[in-house]
Amino acid sequence: MSRIIPEPVVPSVLRDRIQAVDLLRGLTIAAMILVNNPGTWSAIYAPFEHAPWHGYTPTDLIFPFFLFIVGCSIAFAYRTKSPGGATYRKIVVRSLKLIGLGIFLGAFLIAPPFVKAWEAIRLPGVLQRIGLVFLLAAPLALHLRTRPLIVLTLVLLLGYWIWMGFVPLPDGSAPNYERAPNNWAMYVDKLLLGTHTWQEDYDPEGLLSTLPSLATCLIGVITGRFLLENTVDKTRKLLLASAGLLVLGHLWGLVFPINKALWTSSFVLVTAGWALLALAVIYYLSDVRGLVWGRVFTYAGANALALYFLSSFFAKVFGLIRVGDTSLHGWIYQTVYDHDFLPDKLSSLLYALTLVVIYLAVGTLLYRRRIFIKV
Repeated sequence: MSRIIPEPVVPSVLRDRIQAVDLLRGLTIAAMILVNNPGTWSAIYAPFEHAPWHGYTPTDLIFPFFLFIVGCSIAFAYRTKSPGGATYRKIVVRSLKLIGLGIFLGAFLIAPPFVKAWEAIRLPGVLQRIGLVFLLAAPLALHLRTRPLIVLTLVLLLGYWIWMGFVPLPDGSAPNYERAPNNWAMYVDKLLLGTHTWQEDYDPEGLLSTLPSLATCLIGVITGRFLLENTVDKTRKLLLASAGLLVLGHLWGLVFPINKALWTSSFVLVTAGWALLALAVIYYLSDVRGLVWGRVFTYAGANALALYFLSSFFAKVFGLIRVGDTSLHGWIYQTVYDHDFLPDKLSSLLYALTLVVIYLAVGTLLYRRRIFIKV
């Protein structure tokens, strides 16, 4: 008979330091760097690509995982804080910093005039979405208990479904979930953002789809609060919640397709289900069994947003610097990795893995020097 190891009751002095969340944050930022930095975009293994439209791949899980972890972190950081001017100022300042850094990444050039023309600047983006979601989620976590947060999350998901699927557009046409002008998310982005989007007709981090991405973060807040509870058997409960969300998400996907670009409500449930599954496994290994593993990811997670910004910044710089008829990025890839004896996709992956190792090393160095960059 197998021996059942009881889960420990978390002492109050340790409840704000759940190892599993730190590990999952580091693993997620490593995955973000991996999928964003292939040697060449023309040679990528299928799991490292986004779904063309409906459906999802492992890569489509990464950004929702990070927003989920942001929610967990909000639960830990704001559980003892009281609403007030100083707290709100910190929330607003941090949100504006994230939004500003994201816009900077999309706007800067390394040669005069050093900034793109205004009409060519993309205003949405990953850091911008994190900033907006944090700006909304942190005050909600300050003011609402868990049950109202659950109700609000359901309202956001159901309301988004009704808006996207049943509300006629201003011209009277029926909405749909395809990449078309009568898709509400695309309509709102085109109306409010104009040319400041990733594609001419839409942006995967657009304005309307920020509402369901807030729901992703709030599920993280709810999960974080659960982890802080003075209770046992957390792994089993996380697994049950994971299974429930995965089943509900896929069933909902039959009528409201799972789609990252639109951040559909079914996508929220499915990705949150996978996040809970990953968290449950890591929690059991690290916080229940006490296994010491993956410290490098914990170190990286302590400066996750700073590492993401640095990786994005240098990726762009390397892409802009010209070396002959290619970029510095292209020259390094062709010189070091692109060889006839290696498959193209493997060469491209090795380049990305090298960058992951470099940034994990940077994260480790920052952690050991007790440098924590608050973005």
